[in-house]
Amino acid sequence: MTLTAITNARVFDGEKTLGVQTVVIDGRRIAQVGGDVPRGSEVVDGRGGTLLPGLIDAHVHSAPGSLALALRFGVTTELEMQGMNTRENRAAVTEDDTVADVRSAGFAITPPGGHPSELMPEGFRPKRDLPPVMPLMPFSTTPEEAAAFVPQLLARGSDFIKFMIDDGSVEGHPGLPVLDQATVNAGVAEAKKYGALTVAHALTVEATRTAAEAGIDGLVHVFMDRPHTAEIIDLIKDGDMFVVPCISLNASMMGITGSELADDPRVAARLDDRWDRTLRSSYDRYPQGRLDDVYDTVRALDAAGVDILAGTDASMPETFFGGLAHGASLHHELQYLVAAGLTPARALRAATATTARRFRLGDRGRIAEGLRADLLLVDGDPTTDIGDTLNTRAVWRRGARLAR
Repeated sequence: MTLTAITNARVFDGEKTLGVQTVVIDGRRIAQVGGDVPRGSEVVDGRGGTLLPGLIDAHVHSAPGSLALALRFGVTTELEMQGMNTRENRAAVTEDDTVADVRSAGFAITPPGGHPSELMPEGFRPKRDLPPVMPLMPFSTTPEEAAAFVPQLLARGSDFIKFMIDDGSVEGHPGLPVLDQATVNAGVAEAKKYGALTVAHALTVEATRTAAEAGIDGLVHVFMDRPHTAEIIDLIKDGDMFVVPCISLNASMMGITGSELADDPRVAARLDDRWDRTLRSSYDRYPQGRLDDVYDTVRALDAAGVDILAGTDASMPETFFGGLAHGASLHHELQYLVAAGLTPARALRAATATTARRFRLGDRGRIAEGLRADLLLVDGDPTTDIGDTLNTRAVWRRGARLAR
C-alpha cells in the first residue's frame, strides 16, 4: 500500500503546535510524525496550511445524510447523544470512509412524556429508514427502573449512558416530568458498577446540581437560566466533570440564527437547501436568555480547569431544530468558544484531544504515531485565527482521502 506523506504544513497535534513537520499515513494509521519523506510516498504539499486531527463533535443527533455532511467539514467523529447508531447498528458506518464515525448513547433515560418529547410538533415523525435493531427506550420514573435499564442499554450497544434532567422550563414547557435525584443517583451508581461513562442533559442550574450530586461524569450542555456562581463552578470542578457547553445551541434557544454562518461561502457550498433553511432558523424557545451569561460561565469553567469539549446539538434538517447543521456548526462552536474567552488552541483541543480523552477514544483525537489517520488539512493557521478551520483543503478518515 502506498504511503502518503503530508509535508510543509504546520502540525497541531490535538494538544500543542509541533511546528512544520512531515506526517506519514500508512494504510489507516499514522506511521510517522517528523523526519524525512519515505521513498515512494505520495506527497501532499501542505505549504501555507495547518494539519489538525479530525474534529470530534461531542453532541449530535444523527439524521439521514448527516454523517456524510459532517465529514465534508472535517468532522471525522460524532458523538450521538440520542439516536440509533449503537454498536449493533453501525457496522456499515464503521467501514464507510465517506462518512464520519459515530459513538452513541442510544436513547437516554427519561420519564414517559419527559424531554425531548416537547420539542416535536404534534404528529411529527422523522422520515428515516429504521435500523436493523431498534434501540431500547429506557423510560424511567423510579430508581429501580433506571438502575435496571443501565445493563440493558450497555448490552444493546450504548457506548455511554445519558440522563435527561429537564423540567421543560427553558424549552417553554415548564412542568414536564423530570427525573428526581434518587432516580438519577440509582442510574449513575449502576453505571459505575459497569465502568460506563455517564452524561447528563442539564440546561438549568438546578438540573446541574442534580447531575453533580449523582456523580455524573460530564454535562453535555451548560446551564442557561441564570448567571453562574462560584459555588456551581466549584461543584462542577470538584466532581471532575467535563462540560460540552453547546453555545451554538444556547444561542439558537435565545432566537439567534446561524444565518451569518450560512452566508459564509465556505459553508454555503457544502449545504443543500434543507440544511441551509435549518441553519438560518432557530429554536427561539428562551428569548429571555443572555448569551453573555453563557460566555461568562464557560470562561469561568475554563479558568477553573474544567475540561471544555466542543459540541453542537445538531440534529435533523427541520427549522424547529434551527440554527444548527452537522459539521458546519462545530466550526461555529469553535468560534463561540473563542468569543467566550478560550484561546484558539484551547478551542481546538476541545474538538480533538480533550474530547477523545474524556470519551475514552484512545485511537483518535491526536496526531501521533499508531493512531487512526483521521486528519484535516486547512489553509491558514487556526491556532491564531479560529475561523481558518473552515478553509478545508483535505480530509482523511482512516487514511482515506475524501473526494472534494
